[in-house]
Amino acid sequence: MLRPVAIFLSLIFFTVTPLCSASPPPERSLSSSRQFIVYGEDARLRGALCDLAEQSKRAALRFLAGRDDWQTPIVIQAQAPESNRPDLPLAQLRVNQTGAGLKFQLNLRIPAEVDVRQVERELLRAILLERTYRSQPELPPGTPWVEPPEWLLEGIPALASERDDASVLQPLLTAKSGQILTLKQFLEQKRVLLDSPSRTLYRAYAAALVSMLVESPDGRARLAQFVADLDRAPNDPFADLTAHFPALGSAREQVEESWRASVSRLASQEGKRSLSLEETERALAEVLRVKIPTADQPLVYGLEEFARFRRHPAAPAELRRLTTDLILLSGRAHPLQSAVITEYQRIAAQLLRGKAPRPRRLAKLRALRESLRRRADAIADYLNWVEATGAQVASQNFREYLRAAEEAAQPAPRRRD
Repeated sequence: MLRPVAIFLSLIFFTVTPLCSASPPPERSLSSSRQFIVYGEDARLRGALCDLAEQSKRAALRFLAGRDDWQTPIVIQAQAPESNRPDLPLAQLRVNQTGAGLKFQLNLRIPAEVDVRQVERELLRAILLERTYRSQPELPPGTPWVEPPEWLLEGIPALASERDDASVLQPLLTAKSGQILTLKQFLEQKRVLLDSPSRTLYRAYAAALVSMLVESPDGRARLAQFVADLDRAPNDPFADLTAHFPALGSAREQVEESWRASVSRLASQEGKRSLSLEETERALAEVLRVKIPTADQPLVYGLEEFARFRRHPAAPAELRRLTTDLILLSGRAHPLQSAVITEYQRIAAQLLRGKAPRPRRLAKLRALRESLRRRADAIADYLNWVEATGAQVASQNFREYLRAAEEAAQPAPRRRD
């Protein structure tokens, strides 16, 4: 009687035990467009990768005409680096053929201090590949897939972000034209063989190339077609570009001329970025120098010395120049200096009308500028001290400010009368 029962219980044990010991499926997160499926143990990391992937796709769609009509999902496997395998790369993108079509899987090994730009590159690589092979869901297994060009992976994020990558091109504007790489030389560069400073310069050149292409007639639509045709691209990248963008010209000299113009235009945009408080003060000090021409060399005065130059015949033209420079500086100046620059504009206008400002007014502006400079230096010194010492305890230096902010955020007491 007991033997059949023992056999039955043993069958139940061996049947149920594998089910109980099986590890649960890994946690996953789905991006807002549902194209990116992120697996990983850390929910915050999965959410950050979903946001970064959607941000990278929006940047790509900004330069590739078309809607977000993705066909194949992209699986992202996020995990910590393996200590026993330090040689493994940060990212590995795999394109496989399954029975249901293509599968794009990006394996990311996220260290404690991750390079966001490198993750952006790999996400953009997967996004562009999905667009390239979107019309080929039945790609035969084992078919080698074509990598997107490096200049596209660098140029799109550089233009989409607010970082000043184009600033590295600024010295080339004042250098000899021969120091600017030709388009053919740039296309032949291998980014993986470049050192860190050269990679920064490569990124700026890539931004100039993408800018030149999208600003040509039907540039975004042609760039989208260029991505779709990557699997059929010839070995000559220069010829491939001129074939997809005929507006650049058929002659190589014409294309190179457009390229140099694009590099110069992108580098000159460095002058449009906002200035820090220290940079604003330096620029303001330079603008306020009034130069009166003489037979030998110009005499330089500060605006506070208006009594020494205001009656000179060249003074009105110099004051008009100063007013124009102040207006241009106000568009880039640090917000804390906006009121100071506006007051200097009023003083220059008053001098142009032949009226002398009160010296106390100029002294007050000078004292305010000095106070802002000292405060900025104190903040920078404090931040450097915190970073150097790694302080983990609040200094209580801003206690009164935080208390005032909390009290201001409280709703006003309700009146009972």
